[in-house]
Amino acid sequence: MSVSTAAIDPSVCAPLPVLGQDVTVPLVTGGEVTYAALDYAASAPALQRVWDDVAAYAPYYGSVHRGAGYLSQLSTDLFENSRSTVAEFLGCRAEDQVVFTRSTTDSLNLLAAAIPADCQVFVYETEHHASLLPWRDAQVTYLNAPRTPGQAVETLERALADHDPYGPALVCVTGASNVTGELWPVKELAAAAHAHGARIVLDAAQLAPHHPVDIAELDVDWVAFSGHKLYAPFGSGVLAGRADWLQAAEPYLAGGGASRKVARRADGGVDVDWHTTAARHEAGSPNVIGVYSIASACKALTEAGFDSLVAREQELVSRVREGLAEVPEVQVLSLFGDDAPRVGVISFVVRGWNSSHFAAALSAEYGIGVRDGLFCAHPLVRTLLGSDPQDPGECGAPEAEPGERSLNAIRVSFGAGTPDEHIDRFLRAVTELVREGAQWKYRTEDGRCVPDRGEVARTV
Repeated sequence: MSVSTAAIDPSVCAPLPVLGQDVTVPLVTGGEVTYAALDYAASAPALQRVWDDVAAYAPYYGSVHRGAGYLSQLSTDLFENSRSTVAEFLGCRAEDQVVFTRSTTDSLNLLAAAIPADCQVFVYETEHHASLLPWRDAQVTYLNAPRTPGQAVETLERALADHDPYGPALVCVTGASNVTGELWPVKELAAAAHAHGARIVLDAAQLAPHHPVDIAELDVDWVAFSGHKLYAPFGSGVLAGRADWLQAAEPYLAGGGASRKVARRADGGVDVDWHTTAARHEAGSPNVIGVYSIASACKALTEAGFDSLVAREQELVSRVREGLAEVPEVQVLSLFGDDAPRVGVISFVVRGWNSSHFAAALSAEYGIGVRDGLFCAHPLVRTLLGSDPQDPGECGAPEAEPGERSLNAIRVSFGAGTPDEHIDRFLRAVTELVREGAQWKYRTEDGRCVPDRGEVARTV
């Protein structure tokens, strides 16, 4: 998969309006500054369009698939129309199902619960934990981190060939790394999987907000993503794709909505006739507002023009990478190298700095929000940093003191709502911190690096 900015002028695409763009935060050095949200890979700010759509619907909120009243019928129509919107956004095939979940993690756990009992799962060690960990009841082959897209395909082909002949098999792969932002060769991996009779699920949590995802064009069997990374509020996600394994599996949750008919037997037991549609795995009262917010985000991104959004983001990626390259102490983390196409997710370490200390200074002294830690992708970050699996370090809980080397890294991420000023401020802050040091002293408190109030490190 490649990203092209040919014939696109990034200057014609302005940032999309998002919530929180005018929020100010206090600086430890005094005064306030507009908050620079550069942690899109964790949770992107909600689009203003999405929030407005949800606010307009809220007075009409009603129970979905339950109730003869007008508001219930309206909510049911909105819920099912949202399903159609998401299917169109993903380029679903006619026979595919769209199941609404709580998140990417929930989607992949649902699929893990639905795979055949004798299924073999192939997953790269480079995956986010949401993709790496759900397969506890399956036979899992963990694949080493590839160093080129071609090597990724070759590694998978060898693993599948070594397992031949076999029964059901599933490959799980990310579309864009949540650590490096690099795009994976999804279409080629799908072809390799299918050539060996395996199926493939795409973790599109970091891909869908930044790049068009087309199930039919990529020829993947399932796609999973989260609403809160797609500029929608928390609490909703999607699993879309082939229906057969989902129809054959026991419902993910047993309860109302998943059942068509429940009857007592003469012997005192209960017979249940489960739905074969997506409702089979959507038991309970559904999150209609969360579902509607995902559909609204899909429409907003489509109407804004993904080509223009991608082009502008690539301009920001280039500016960040070029700016960081001017600071010799900064090491940008990468699997596939400098020329690999990527989305707006960049992780790095700074020589002589504890990553959590650096991230804390960005926040406290510049009003910039980034992420530090292992990004819920521990094996990948350890591989990129060349560390031993037993080296200390946890996701979001650094053990090193400020100034000490840490296993953690720093991640800056951005997208459709990021203004130029946030990027400029970030690059200026990195340069100043590296060359001049932090203005304030910091300490570790409850596993986080925080400013030590009243302790000035240097004068400006």
